[in-house]
Amino acid sequence: MNVLFLCTGNSCRSVLSEATFNHLAPDGLMAISAGSQPVGQLHPRAVALLHRKGISTDGYYSKSWNDLPVLPDIVVTVCGSAAGETCPAYLGPVLRTHWGIDDPGHVVGTEEEIETAFEKTYAIIRARITAFLALPLDSLQADKARFKVELDRIGTLVA
Repeated sequence: MNVLFLCTGNSCRSVLSEATFNHLAPDGLMAISAGSQPVGQLHPRAVALLHRKGISTDGYYSKSWNDLPVLPDIVVTVCGSAAGETCPAYLGPVLRTHWGIDDPGHVVGTEEEIETAFEKTYAIIRARITAFLALPLDSLQADKARFKVELDRIGTLVA
């Protein structure tokens, strides 16, 4: 099963999600990330955070949804509501859900406030991915409506 974490810039939240998912997921599950308008580089604070958590960033880069190495089975949009952010709409025949998270890369404040925003974002992402991986995925794949309900429920979890 391939899970696409999608946002606009593909530099922070979607990459945090991709790397965390791949770090926690068992064989047979894989995450990729992309953006509708990729900025072309990973946010340095996101990379540093992943390294502090012991999660490799090897092979991750900011990429367009037009350059996906595989087709996704599930698309998770992670765009937030801050600054009127518009989330891209993936139109392929996939199961879609929205796990909105405000972009910590746009936080302005002290070093401590910015770092706290990144840590909070990571905690939410990790909690949601952990909940996803705890689902009875084999049975849910046969019941797309129930799977969608579960995915949407997970999108409301906060750390």
